[in-house]
Amino acid sequence: MALVDVLIPTCGRKTALAVTMAGLVAQTFQDFDVTIADQTEGAPYLEDGELATLYRALALAGRRVRRLRNLPRRGMAQQRHFLLQQAQAPLVHYLDDDVLLGPTMLERMVRVLQEEGCGFVGAGVSGLRHLDDTLPDDVPFEPWRGPVRPEPHTWATIPWPRYRLHIRDHPLLLTRRYAADGLTVRYKVAWVGANVVYDREKLESVGGFGWWERLPPNHSGEEVLVQLLLARRYGGCAILPAEAYHLELPSQVPDREVKADHMFEELAPVWAPLATAP
Repeated sequence: MALVDVLIPTCGRKTALAVTMAGLVAQTFQDFDVTIADQTEGAPYLEDGELATLYRALALAGRRVRRLRNLPRRGMAQQRHFLLQQAQAPLVHYLDDDVLLGPTMLERMVRVLQEEGCGFVGAGVSGLRHLDDTLPDDVPFEPWRGPVRPEPHTWATIPWPRYRLHIRDHPLLLTRRYAADGLTVRYKVAWVGANVVYDREKLESVGGFGWWERLPPNHSGEEVLVQLLLARRYGGCAILPAEAYHLELPSQVPDREVKADHMFEELAPVWAPLATAP
């Protein structure tokens, strides 16, 4: 069994998926297998030639690639729940189908998760359209001083402004400012999207995505919710250098009216209770 199961939700993005898979082929870290869950309606493409070549390249290195269909579409929480049900490895890496990883990205996320023993470690993705931008001075960047610890937030105290850490090309600009020497920097987040490694046992201990049936298909924020729960119970972080690049395709969830994270207040006492004093 591999140390990491890379879990890729995909739908209607053959070219983007090929780019994402090519990034996995080039990883310095090799102790992983891949599971792809396809929700493309109509003619499937997962066995087309360009993708098949990438599967074979991974197989040459001993990596297993499973291709599954998950229809009908019932929302991203259900898709992530389906993928988690397939996982067997101690760590799971949720990777969106439109993200190109630099070669050391997975290795560094795994290493930090093992060192810290926290719930998740991610790296923000940059779109590379704003390379000449200047990082605003008021971006709420707060590195961890010492070990990553739980952050016992309530709904009223969640540090939502941290979302600005990962918009536009801010992860790359943060790397230039705070990690130009290449040393790994751990920092506090509200959540990280598209590229996150989780401790599978800890993820399942806060309910995973098992609450998906309580949401309509047109929801968003499913990873926000699980990361808020994990941060409250176990802690979590993002790292620099952020070596992950978004392909800037249109969202597959254009209707974001329903936010899964709004269930945090209800779920936190059940799945992420605060420790009581002895």
